[in-house]
Amino acid sequence: MTAAVVAMTAASMLAAATADTGSWEWHTHTGDAGTRRYRLFVPAGVDAAQRVPLVVMLHGCTQDPDDFARGTRFNEAAAEARAIVAYPEQTGALHPQKCWTWYDPAHQARGGEPALVAGIAREVMAARPVDPKRVYVAGVSAGAAMAINTAAAYPELFAAAGAHSGIAYRAATAVPQALGVMKNGSAAPHSLRVGRAVPLIVFHGAADPVVAPVNGRQLAAQWARAGGLTDFQRSEVRTAGLRATRDVYGPLLELWMVEGLGHAWSGGCAEGTYTDKRGPDATREMLRFFLAHTR
Repeated sequence: MTAAVVAMTAASMLAAATADTGSWEWHTHTGDAGTRRYRLFVPAGVDAAQRVPLVVMLHGCTQDPDDFARGTRFNEAAAEARAIVAYPEQTGALHPQKCWTWYDPAHQARGGEPALVAGIAREVMAARPVDPKRVYVAGVSAGAAMAINTAAAYPELFAAAGAHSGIAYRAATAVPQALGVMKNGSAAPHSLRVGRAVPLIVFHGAADPVVAPVNGRQLAAQWARAGGLTDFQRSEVRTAGLRATRDVYGPLLELWMVEGLGHAWSGGCAEGTYTDKRGPDATREMLRFFLAHTR
């Protein structure tokens, strides 16, 4: 069986599994910054008489929306919370490894890929009964870095953001520098200056060999400085598998470092790539954090 057939079969299985909890459809967005497809999950029973949250989820390199949805099980959690989820697609035609180009200055401010992500959010908001005060953006790896770029570029749109296995904002401006940062962190983290510090939850594996753990810590420190946060409370989270430390800087910032976790979504499902079921459930923790914030 070819990889394409396997992918189609997995996508069909996801569509069938989703049918009981909501709709799972492809859409296409076209704006000034270009065109992107995106998957949209709408929980069953959502209608125009209510206003529900929207989460925009950005996949990592080599992934696609179906893979990311399977691995995070975000649709299942969103169905329980009655939240709509959009999954923008970065294809191999746009980047050989399907990576969001977070390291390119053209995509680190308003315009470029952040404009596409924001445009998809606004398109869904116009077409569906979305609460404009409860719109969120999150991602994993390169998708996490692009989620950070988007939140920093459009703080007026997003009520909170989430980054799993990500990178500090503007930590690199070219591919060679990006590779060095992924391995060793940033020698001089960028000073984040935005009109509004978007609340942020960060997950990172303490044993991540692809995006070194220092990057998660630098991202949290960068956001703390931007928000004027200096103190945090640390607690230990124990699960049946991997344990984690959780640093809470008041309601605006959380950093979860998961011991023994590599480059994988904590508490994820093996039906998707780059997941580890042993850790704390990053999906539910992110959704919990998001829903505690309104813009």
